[in-house]
Amino acid sequence: MIDDKMLLSVSKPIQYTGGELGMVKKDIHSVDMRFAFCFPDNYEVGMSHLGMKILYHLLNERADTYCERVFAPWPDMEEKMRERGEPLFSIETKSPVRDFDIVGFTLMYEMCYSNVVNMLDLSGMPMLASERGEGDPFVCAGGACAYNGEPLSDFIDFFILGEGEEILNEVMDVYADWKAKKQERKTFLERIAELEGIYVPSFYDVEYNEDGTIKSFTKNNVHAKDRIRKRIITDFDNSYFPESIIVPFGEAVHDRVTLEIFRGCIRGCRFCQAGYVYRPVREKSAKKLVDLAEKLMKATGYEEISLCSLSTSDYRELNELTEGLLTEIEKQKVNLSLPSLRIDNFSLDLMHKVQTVRKSGITFAPEAGTQRLRDVIKKGVTEADLIRSVSMVFSGGWTNLKLYFMIGLPTETEDDVRGIGALAHKVLDAYYAQPKEERHGSPRISVSASTFVPKPFTPFQWEAQDDLDTILQKQKAARSAIRSRQISFSWHESKVTILEGAFARGDRRLGKVLLAAHKHGCKFDGWDEYFNFEGWMQAFADCGIDIAFYNNRKRSFNEILPWDHIDVGVTKAFLQKECELAYKGIVTPNCREQCTGCGASCFGGGVCFER
Repeated sequence: MIDDKMLLSVSKPIQYTGGELGMVKKDIHSVDMRFAFCFPDNYEVGMSHLGMKILYHLLNERADTYCERVFAPWPDMEEKMRERGEPLFSIETKSPVRDFDIVGFTLMYEMCYSNVVNMLDLSGMPMLASERGEGDPFVCAGGACAYNGEPLSDFIDFFILGEGEEILNEVMDVYADWKAKKQERKTFLERIAELEGIYVPSFYDVEYNEDGTIKSFTKNNVHAKDRIRKRIITDFDNSYFPESIIVPFGEAVHDRVTLEIFRGCIRGCRFCQAGYVYRPVREKSAKKLVDLAEKLMKATGYEEISLCSLSTSDYRELNELTEGLLTEIEKQKVNLSLPSLRIDNFSLDLMHKVQTVRKSGITFAPEAGTQRLRDVIKKGVTEADLIRSVSMVFSGGWTNLKLYFMIGLPTETEDDVRGIGALAHKVLDAYYAQPKEERHGSPRISVSASTFVPKPFTPFQWEAQDDLDTILQKQKAARSAIRSRQISFSWHESKVTILEGAFARGDRRLGKVLLAAHKHGCKFDGWDEYFNFEGWMQAFADCGIDIAFYNNRKRSFNEILPWDHIDVGVTKAFLQKECELAYKGIVTPNCREQCTGCGASCFGGGVCFER
């Protein structure tokens, strides 16, 4: 058992204790089903995850179900657990995960896959789905990465594709009936495979060509579908959202009330997976959001509200929402933060309104250093847009500015890379273009460059990713183009990007690489201090798999991709067309300007059906 002596011997023991404000307490003997919601990262990250907050309370509103939280223990805690033979446990009741009916993982990022495998091993249940039998929990997974869950298919019994609020209760209803009838394990999988949005990987067989590409993908069970279509909420205004959430004892990455104002994105940036898999755009009304904010603030005591979406300034009722929120939060000295503001519709008046309590920095994402490349990726903003917006920022009293870019984008040249520095200097010049008596403090421009990773269900899903040497050369070139001490430059770890790229577009053969990497101690790959690149490279070598096959190879349009059996609404033909237009530098309209026929209208809701 986990005791005080053990907890006092590890860092931040409060992340294992539970008992927080808002935690759901139930008698485990009074429920029929137990669901372990597993987050494959530590408590601080997991408690910031909006999906967990929603689905935890959604499931616990069922009288027959108790949903409990499970996080990846920090390495010092894991070491103690393994020494004492303690299995992975839930936060609420400290029950072993293997005692639950269903164990569900949320896959928010490819670099969490090693933690999924490690958590399964630490739980004491069979790690491989093929080795689980009657009496073992079912292991499922959802989230953005589930749309290509093939690298994890050896470990996962079924994937939930789409929005959990729409489908999870249906899964639990089938499970309750299956359990009451005491049917065989395979029968449950066959029954849920008939639900829209459920993918059971063991019900499909994959064959490969001699060159390593996929030859065929066929179902082996009559209950399986030829194509698995995602599930979405069409009436987002009336979708489920808890009126009280758990307030962590310890620090969380985003320790605040989060209001999800809409899902999806109208822009269609060609590198952005979320912008396609979450289509169509569906909004929640300002009235509903203000009412929800007041209830959550009263229930939690938080001092900050954040508006969550892919592009907040595209929300049509943003002014009404901020006015409604400010009426309440100004009394309580609560801060309102607006992430994801676009350069081309930035409002200084809005920023003055929302940062009356505390002035923080402002972030813009030009993404590319030249207009040519911004047109290729369909960013839809110009240099003039950026300079106009930053000039407003400086005139309004802000001096801290962050600029986000990517390197390694398709068709990128050295001029594009060096253009990052050139654009940053033009932003700095915009500060000094302000009358001297109107300048506030000293400007600090932070430039951050991540590395482009081609993702499934984007127009760039067929593109080759830069190899490690090329990435390093481009990072050096971008850095050399920055000459002012008032501009700082940082970049993301390039070796992590290489691994992310492999698993983003990987197939089932990478399951054995995950097992081999687990044996080499790979875990917490999103954390610099634990990322073990050498261990990963050894794992690929042990399995005789060349990582370059997944990263550095351009795919043909007629190649069968590992995710072609998944239907997110947006068609492959549309993505191919967008890819071809990218090479011509043609920017297509956003969803509110003109429908470009992506296919998402098949869901019967959202921006596709606005007048």
